[in-house]
Order: sequence, then structure tokens, then C-alpha cells
Amino acid sequence: MNEQPLWSIFVNAALVNNFVLAYFLGICPFLGVSAKVETAVRMGGAVTFVMLVSSVCAFAIHRILIAIGAPFLELIAFIAVIASTVQLVEMFIKKTSPALFRALGIFLPLITTNCAILGLALFQTNKGYNFVQALFYALGAGAGFMLALLLMAGIREKLEFADMPDAVQGTAIALIVAGILSLTFMGFGGLGA
Repeated sequence: MNEQPLWSIFVNAALVNNFVLAYFLGICPFLGVSAKVETAVRMGGAVTFVMLVSSVCAFAIHRILIAIGAPFLELIAFIAVIASTVQLVEMFIKKTSPALFRALGIFLPLITTNCAILGLALFQTNKGYNFVQALFYALGAGAGFMLALLLMAGIREKLEFADMPDAVQGTAIALIVAGILSLTFMGFGGLGA
């Protein structure tokens, strides 16, 4: 059993071991949806919600599969739960905000294949977190994902007005900024256990 304090689990997931900037998980929506802050906030919220639901389900699935002696089914079960949750989120957003649904485009269904969400389920299981710790881990991971998206979106919005050479415009500058952000997050390494 892991006896790490809840604040430490949250800070570790959000800053020290940020899924996007330290583990490089979830890069597709990170680069694809981070052009505008408004879209980044909503995508971050959707991913955080899916992470929370997936974390709760992964905790329960892990316990059940261990109890029946079938831990080899975890990966398949996690993927099924993530896909179902994303479908629910997609239907909800399509019904409540068609404009956001169009703005998120292909990146909303891609949450299903977002390796950050599957990574969350696998990491929390491997770390042996109890239910409350798993919730804090999911909240921290979601907060870190949203933080990375917001930082990237804010910088990219400012870069639209910058005078840059043609060679670094577009994807090139986005990758350069992502690399610099990743390097800055390495500074949080001293906070982790």
C-alpha cells in the first residue's frame, strides 16, 4: 500500500511528472488543440473528466480482476471503459455546445486513443493507490494536462503576432515551444518524492 500524502500525489501528477511535459503522453491533443486558449480550456476539462471517470473505473476493474484471478484482462477492460466514457462526453458536448464540438473536431474522439488516459489507469494501478489516492492522482494528472494545454495555447496565441522567419512558423515553432516547456517542467523535479 502506498502511504504518500494526497497533496504530494496531486503535485507529482500535475507538475513533477506532468503527463504531457514529462512523460510525453497525450501529445496529439496537446499540439492539435492548443492554438486557442478557449478551446484548450474546454479540451482540458473534457480530458480531466475522462481521467476521473477512467480512474474510478480502473480502480474497480483492477480490484475485481484481481479477485477473480484474471489480471491479464486489465488492459482490454481499461480501453473499453475509456472508449465508453469518451463517447458519453462526445455526445454531451455535441448536444450542449455544437460550436465547441466543431472546434474540437477530430481531437475529441481521439481522447479515446489518448495514451495519457490509459497511462493514468496503468500508473495508478502499478503504484498501488487506494481509492482516494487514485482520485487525487487523476485530478492532478488532469490539472497538469490542462496547465500544459493552457501554457501552450497562451504562448501560441502570442506568437501569432510575433515576427518570425518562415522556417519556424507553424508546427516548427509549436514543437520548439513544447520542448522549452518540457525543459522548464524538469525544474519541478526537486519537488517530487
